[in-house]
Amino acid sequence: MVEAFYEGYRGRVLASLDGLDDEAAGRRALRATDLTVAGVVVHLARVEDLWFSEKFLGQPPCEPWASAPYHDDRDWDFHAGATFGLERARQLYTDACARSRLAAATAADLDTSAQVSSFGVGPVTLRWIYLHMLEETACHAGHLDLLRDELTR
Repeated sequence: MVEAFYEGYRGRVLASLDGLDDEAAGRRALRATDLTVAGVVVHLARVEDLWFSEKFLGQPPCEPWASAPYHDDRDWDFHAGATFGLERARQLYTDACARSRLAAATAADLDTSAQVSSFGVGPVTLRWIYLHMLEETACHAGHLDLLRDELTR
């Protein structure tokens, strides 16, 4: 059931990209925020890889995260959407979700612990990661709804 809800929100994220072009998705922000559609999707790709590949499996960051200039801009993933464009953001997210599904499939069950500690208190379980990512994805799907509403007026 958790996976089904999560997949639904993953689908909502990708559906938010439909019908937009690079200008609307990556370069035009709402007046009250610097968030862009493409930036939110790049961020979601980042957290997919962070929690499933890096934390759960213990793998090093893949590109573009490994060489991202987070020391200069801690919100780099949100801001990268302006230069990445719509299709690259979509592909980053699609690929990250596929890696996450493969990572989760390696677990014996939802109580399998992550390889890397989180929050300085020890490893979280796959169940915790799913619930956290469901929350994260749902939150940003809401942001995408607001951004799309503004962009398609």
